Amino acid sequence: MTNGEGISPLPSTVAAPVELPAYDVRDIVQGGDQARLILDGQTYLLRITRAGKLILTK
Repeated sequence: MTNGEGISPLPSTVAAPVELPAYDVRDIVQGGDQARLILDGQTYLLRITRAGKLILTK
């Protein structure tokens, strides 16, 4: 069903957003600028750049 403009109306009930876990990366790197993350036996390197950006590499 559309509203005459080809756009379906939003459902009357919208699920509440799920609260995602949040982690401070500074805690993860424990005062450094790199941390190893392991997922299913694969190791990844999380790095904070000088510009304050995050890089995740395998």
